[in-house]
Amino acid sequence: MFKKVMTIIFEKRISNATTSSTKTRPSHIFNINNNNTTLITRYYASESQNKDKPNKKELRSRRALFYVPGSEERKVNRSRTSKADCIVYDLEDGVAFNRKGIAREMVFDTLEASEPGTSEKAVRINAVGSGLDLDDLNVVLRSTRLQAIVIPKVQTPKDIQFVSRMIDSVATDATKTTIRLIASIESALGIMNIKEIATSDPRLDALIFAAEDYCADLGLIRTSSRKELAYARQVIVTAACAYDLQAIDLVCLDYNDDTILTEECQEGKEMGFVGKQAIHPRQVDIIQQTFLPDDKDVNRAARIIQGFKHHTDKGIGAFSLDGKMIDLPMVKWAEKIIARAKAGGVTIPTPPPIE
Repeated sequence: MFKKVMTIIFEKRISNATTSSTKTRPSHIFNINNNNTTLITRYYASESQNKDKPNKKELRSRRALFYVPGSEERKVNRSRTSKADCIVYDLEDGVAFNRKGIAREMVFDTLEASEPGTSEKAVRINAVGSGLDLDDLNVVLRSTRLQAIVIPKVQTPKDIQFVSRMIDSVATDATKTTIRLIASIESALGIMNIKEIATSDPRLDALIFAAEDYCADLGLIRTSSRKELAYARQVIVTAACAYDLQAIDLVCLDYNDDTILTEECQEGKEMGFVGKQAIHPRQVDIIQQTFLPDDKDVNRAARIIQGFKHHTDKGIGAFSLDGKMIDLPMVKWAEKIIARAKAGGVTIPTPPPIE
């Protein structure tokens, strides 16, 4: 009787907690029955979600977000052969003011001429409220090949919601339910409003940390240790994890130094980022290789998931693998590793049967 009451109370608390959320995300609760503990996953959908908004079951790999200046024809043409997970045609900082119009048309034509492939095609528009964003959106949203929009200088949920409404109004029928949004956090206000931004719209898929703009906003001195950026980076990773988004790390400005780039990639990976921004083609391979889960982790993750299923069927919760205890947090880690590996094109090994 006590167990039944506790289950009801716990479920009630979970239900009440979700009423204030504006995002759809899983909540894990335990059902106690006949002395066995099983994991139940329930999805709570916000009533505000529009049925025309995307169903984000597909995990898009974004190990490298490669920026291509939208007004430079040579670089735009070279981008067609890039292997970057996400190619971002830039209409913002990489384009001079007097070439914005040319860039819009060139990016639109490039999108329309592109073939479906492994690279996601995205556009970074000018900041909402800049006076240039509306023209950007009215052009690029008419492309049938556009897959994502990077919104720079996001400070409040209204920045995300404005772009989402423009998608509803302007985007083609073919892309209206598939375009994802990526928010670039570049200021103190953006960091302070991170929860509201992260839960602002169902189309939002990822958070980017823009270190240089952030340093300029706060007057920080940029150092090689990056210690001055630790707080903001961890805030973004935490918010992304809490609200089922991807976290994309800062740009490495030393694009000719592979050692520094590799160090930054490894550090970002250890902090919880799933990808990194690239500003030069030579950065892409190192970034994508580093952010791909290594074989050792993939193999272990596959064995953990196999062991979890095997022991759950027997009514056993925690179990031992290679002399270490495995419980639900480790299973959650394993599921994320496998998801990232699959999204990156890795073949998941089948572990030998458990005897």
